[in-house]
Amino acid sequence: MNPLNFYHLEQEPFSNAPVSRFYYDSHQNQMALVRVERVIKEMKGLAVLIGEIGAGKTTLARKLLDSLPEEEYEAALLVIIHSGITADWLLRRIAQQLGVEDPSPEKLRLLNQLYRRLLEIHESGRKAVVLIDEAQMLQTREIMEEFRGVLNLEIPEKKLITFVFFGLPDIEKNLKLDPPLLQRVAVKCRLNPLTEESTREYIHHRIRLAGGNKDIFDLDAISSIYRFSQGSPRLINTIADNALFEGALVQAKTINVDIIERVSKDLGLDGAYDPIEISISHDLNTQIEAQVQVAKPSAERAKEVTDEHNYLRDLDGDFDPEQMIDDIEDTSIK
Repeated sequence: MNPLNFYHLEQEPFSNAPVSRFYYDSHQNQMALVRVERVIKEMKGLAVLIGEIGAGKTTLARKLLDSLPEEEYEAALLVIIHSGITADWLLRRIAQQLGVEDPSPEKLRLLNQLYRRLLEIHESGRKAVVLIDEAQMLQTREIMEEFRGVLNLEIPEKKLITFVFFGLPDIEKNLKLDPPLLQRVAVKCRLNPLTEESTREYIHHRIRLAGGNKDIFDLDAISSIYRFSQGSPRLINTIADNALFEGALVQAKTINVDIIERVSKDLGLDGAYDPIEISISHDLNTQIEAQVQVAKPSAERAKEVTDEHNYLRDLDGDFDPEQMIDDIEDTSIK
């Protein structure tokens, strides 16, 4: 029995894919977006949004990206799926997504290219923004120092780029690897689990957008979903999706507590869910290919580089843009 047909739904209401159509604009999401958007609009440098597994960070990142007008922003979303990426690889990917053509495999020339591109974006009246999802995967001091160096690419009284990190709580530990970068965090937001009331609104919202009757789940069933999910949007979706399937199998016009308890126990949930971070082991002696999802077309992957020099690592204070370009070019020629 197809649950879409049985419950008269136009599409799946509880897919865990980040579908913008089903975005639930909760109060905490509204407040998080307001705070992060302020950092972006005022070019304050770095914002951090933290949440446990399944809290809706990726959905919020895509919502934020969609809200940035192309005529005002040069924006990209990078999703890091492996902790073994290098600072050089990340710098080239950032340059590519911001429109640097044919990024140089040589570090200093690449910094020159990126700086010139950021100046072009600024002079066109737009702002450069890079959103980093799964930022807890950025686990080395070298990578944190690289972000600080790129944030130092600025003009007098004006930053040229803003980063927004979305990640698990471990991102706070990673930021401490480079205290000067930690001091550059302009705002930090935290996504908490949904309340029972918000869980009910969330379920009704998604069913309505899917074309169904919000009363498919009775109130006791929704309370049970909240108990087993502990307010995690991802688990709410998983439980509700399985419940629709099971309900259709037994031809239950309304999903009740018994169905929720059955599917939740089948999923191994006991009503006392405690998010556990899953670490990905890897062999650092092997070459790591990190997949990155991007919001805009990208250039071909640049060649691997071995130059580990961080020209801007300790650069602070005001400086002349043209002198910066000359310094980079002179250093790269030597």
